[in-house]
Amino acid sequence: MSELTKDWDQFKDLLHKKSGIDLNLYKENQMQRRISNFMQRNNAKNFVELFKIVTADEKLYRTFIEFLTINVTEFFRTPEKFVELENIVIPDLLKTSSRLKIWSAGCSIGAEPYSIAMALNELTPKVKHTIIASDLDVEILNKAKAARYTANEIKNISADRVKKYFVQTGTHYQLSEDIKKLVEFRHQNLLRDKFDTGFDLILCRNVVIYFTEEAKNELYSNFLKALKPGGILFVGGTEAILNFAQIGYKQYRPFFYQKPL
Repeated sequence: MSELTKDWDQFKDLLHKKSGIDLNLYKENQMQRRISNFMQRNNAKNFVELFKIVTADEKLYRTFIEFLTINVTEFFRTPEKFVELENIVIPDLLKTSSRLKIWSAGCSIGAEPYSIAMALNELTPKVKHTIIASDLDVEILNKAKAARYTANEIKNISADRVKKYFVQTGTHYQLSEDIKKLVEFRHQNLLRDKFDTGFDLILCRNVVIYFTEEAKNELYSNFLKALKPGGILFVGGTEAILNFAQIGYKQYRPFFYQKPL
């Protein structure tokens, strides 16, 4: 066994015990390259030394976990797909259930579940849907709950919605309490923890980029079990599920997959 392999294996074991993140479920080459960038920025000679450096500084450790979990998001990300979601997918789901149960898996700073909450607030005023949002990163969840955003993070929101749902304070925009209270945030590891069930819609977008094929297939199978019959899984624009039929889905629209009735 090479020194690099030993160093990487020891790092994976230490990180798993500390954070619960199992890097064996991620593509090794891509994750090594990604972490090596962080290693160089912090003058670490190897992966184990990087672990010691980041765990000695709580702020740096939080930064590293956020870096590792790839928290890149914005409201109404890929706007044309959200138009489909608002105008076709959600109205279809509302035909069979007046109160939807929705899960934003890997919600990052909350932009995605809050986008859904705004859309539902206009499609079905005064109806209380269940919107659950989960993420692995506790600090990011705290930011999501605070719901305070930069101009760049809300750039895809229409001017009318910004005016309706946000209050500008300096260079930031604070989301209204009326929308905040519609979303329930949970800490969750998608590759380890049990899932709730009975969902009409699950969104998991731009989350699985570094997952192994085996981990992705298991995740999509678990999402299938978590959906109601007729429920929809919505994935990212670069994450088409090529083996969707083998897993048990049927194609609903591009990047939308349905659990058969």
